[in-house]
Amino acid sequence: MISTNKPFLEGNTTKTLLQRYLDIRQTSLDLVAPLTPEDMVIQSMPDASPARWHLAHTTWFFEHFLLSGAQGFQPFREGWDYLFNSYYYSVGDMYKRPQRGLLSRPTVAEIVEYRHHVDQQVTKIIEKHRGDTEFEFLLTLGLNHEQQHQELLLTDIKHAFSLNPLKPSYRDDIELPGSTPSAISFDEFDGGIVEIGSTGQGFCFDNETPRHRALLGPFRLASRQVTNAEYRAFIEDNGYRRPELWLSAGWATIQEQQWERPIYWSQELESEFSLLGEIKLDPDRPVCHVSYFEADAYARWAGARLPTEAEWEQAAAALPAVAGNLLDSQQFHPGSASADGRTSQLFGDTWEWTQSAYSAYPGFKPLAGSLGEYNGKFMCGQLVLRGGSCVTPAEHIRASYRNFFYPDARWQFSGLRLARDV
Repeated sequence: MISTNKPFLEGNTTKTLLQRYLDIRQTSLDLVAPLTPEDMVIQSMPDASPARWHLAHTTWFFEHFLLSGAQGFQPFREGWDYLFNSYYYSVGDMYKRPQRGLLSRPTVAEIVEYRHHVDQQVTKIIEKHRGDTEFEFLLTLGLNHEQQHQELLLTDIKHAFSLNPLKPSYRDDIELPGSTPSAISFDEFDGGIVEIGSTGQGFCFDNETPRHRALLGPFRLASRQVTNAEYRAFIEDNGYRRPELWLSAGWATIQEQQWERPIYWSQELESEFSLLGEIKLDPDRPVCHVSYFEADAYARWAGARLPTEAEWEQAAAALPAVAGNLLDSQQFHPGSASADGRTSQLFGDTWEWTQSAYSAYPGFKPLAGSLGEYNGKFMCGQLVLRGGSCVTPAEHIRASYRNFFYPDARWQFSGLRLARDV
């Protein structure tokens, strides 16, 4: 077991932990309800995982970290610890990630049975451990971990469906609300010495700690995310053929991968693949599924830059509450910005690339034991994204939340917002 600090737990939602557990676990099953068993076993690339693996891995997390220490514990099935461990090397060996889609067994039905078994065991002990800070932290961490995988499940199935010539839809019963054009403006911030990181109010991951001071120069931040129309103008201005706009690693990547547009856009730049199937490219919705390299090149072309994560957090922390087009809106696709020109989309629609390297905050200490592998060991070579997306659960996101991916990642719901120096 691990030790933890009180700030991880203060200010949790008014729901009981039992109700939160049941709700979040059910949400995962609801998200796979539109899928067939055949949909749930495929793996479209090494970075993605089959939907059934997400269901099993999140269950393994609870089984291993909450249940396995109990007297007389017996795993649901021998060997599944090896299959569904992700990257916890201190726990033991694991099946190779790029080969998760090669397994036809265990079946989807067996994994659902596994979930029900673990849920029964966890719900029996939640009340028994009421007030046990260590237990409640582990449970809360597991729930936030599951919410991360809910988003990954949707991004991974979108990528898999996009490779099917039939262009199937994940949901065909959703009609997107109309979009509205919004002029872009830049809000000015004074800068100075600011505080960033978790405030200690509610759950946070260890990489959001400790709260610390940062020095910001005066800056301007765009009122909304970059739109499809604006990004298309970059493409039509030969943005992908102008090396002066690109970082060296980015230029090498687009040459090697032959990128000419965002991953899900049609060659004619008229449509894009979505979880709702192939849809017309809406000029007023945010550009989505671009890499850090593409976001950075666009910003340079536009005479701007990407914000730092501290700048982004300063802007987001001033908002009264987390609100936006998140998973709870059930649109499964980015929406347009506020038509009145006010700052919007800081939460939801697309994750926003920042120029900040994913690294430790001053004084950072990872969790003790195996859970120290959750975030800290990935602090090398990745960039921070902020704000959540249209497939991020609303209660999962906050101003201090730090997402991170390698700069060439495009299958996530990632977009950008411009910044400028004053």
